[in-house]
Amino acid sequence: MTFKKQNPISGSLSIECEKEGLELLHSKVPKEFIKVPHIIAVDDTVLELEKIESVPPTADNWERLGKGLALLHRVNHPEFGFHRDNFIGLNPQSNHLVQDWGLFFVEKRLLFQAHLIKEQTLKEELVHILKNMLPHIQEFLNQHHPHPSLVHGDLWSGNVMFSSEGPWLIDPAVYYGDREVDLAMTRVFGGFAPEFYSAYEKELPLSEGFESRAPIYNMYHYLNHYNLFGSSYWKGVEDGIRALKNI
Repeated sequence: MTFKKQNPISGSLSIECEKEGLELLHSKVPKEFIKVPHIIAVDDTVLELEKIESVPPTADNWERLGKGLALLHRVNHPEFGFHRDNFIGLNPQSNHLVQDWGLFFVEKRLLFQAHLIKEQTLKEELVHILKNMLPHIQEFLNQHHPHPSLVHGDLWSGNVMFSSEGPWLIDPAVYYGDREVDLAMTRVFGGFAPEFYSAYEKELPLSEGFESRAPIYNMYHYLNHYNLFGSSYWKGVEDGIRALKNI
């Protein structure tokens, strides 16, 4: 059986980018812990995938996901970013390849989303904050010397499935970044089970200061959801602004 996904943005490269992300993850994930659906067929309008027979997750499933993600995050690259722009949900995700993680995150994640805000006053205020604080944010995000790890990029509970074979990753927005962006996002929109975090920490402990960085990293996703779905997500953006002002 297969699952067919229509291109959600007519005429865009969304399907092509998702195919590339799935293929990259499939080539790098530790398959004894995490699965990625096989691509059956693809064209400009439809992505046909191996169908996943979903079941409720067990504690063992969560542990396998945690260890598998930590092993995936050991896949390093010489630079942060990605060789092409792709998508984060229904919005474009801007990329290039650079050595400076903090600069990349401010420019290609936070500022890019800030410029998508339709309300002019909000846009101007947030762009002003980010530009004025750019060197400070840049330094703060670089302090723990992150390595460019392969990240899923959109790792919330809706993009993880479980079957009798174990956990699966779907709908990636891949790039090479601070691995903490994935861990931070697991905390929003439902969260993951405690067994996931324990297994991850056992395999690849988080760096000191993660708690201060997490709301800044999640600010990107709240901005994206605000731009796509509206004002109910602005509180998460405000939490990120407060975190920035506290660094």
